[in-house]
Amino acid sequence: MLEITPVTLSTNRLLLRPLERSDETALISAASDGSLWEKRTTTVPRPEEMRAYIEKALSQAAAETALPFTTVVRDGDLVVGSTRYMNIDLVNHRVEIGTTWIAQSWQRSFVNTHAKFLLLRHAFETLGCIAVELRTHSLNHQSRQAIERLGAKQDGLLRRHMIMPDGHIRAPVVYSIIRGEWPLVKEELARRLGADSLAIS
Repeated sequence: MLEITPVTLSTNRLLLRPLERSDETALISAASDGSLWEKRTTTVPRPEEMRAYIEKALSQAAAETALPFTTVVRDGDLVVGSTRYMNIDLVNHRVEIGTTWIAQSWQRSFVNTHAKFLLLRHAFETLGCIAVELRTHSLNHQSRQAIERLGAKQDGLLRRHMIMPDGHIRAPVVYSIIRGEWPLVKEELARRLGADSLAIS
């Protein structure tokens, strides 16, 4: 059975630390960079919704169904978004990496690659997961390409799965990486990050 406890993960450039109530103002600033709540293919809280968003995430953490992180660029200690383990299946040793959003100025930068490396390494090498799942909107081509670059395999499409805030119906594409695939995925991620990133856990 998995044991999920709050943890801080870091590379030489990025920090993932447990989400806190005190992050509210910084997360509002990050979400406002690009007005991320206006993007149809993701669900990012509006400024007035951020407090409730954090409280719900912390409630899920207390119930051990999620482990939310604040994403911080180490240079300047700048909060640029959030991510989490979610849909945690303690019995079957599975987690999903999701609810990931990054300030527009930091998209297509090192941030997502470093974050995924940290989360995947912790899931497989510390938590002992047998599989890690990732989902994204079928119309979010940027996210799908990023997930596929990780080496994740597509498992399927959940048809008419979720009604989004604007009323359209989301059909998520489901991907996964299984334990036996992790060594090759790790090798490729390490190459992209640079060997110096591996020195920090």
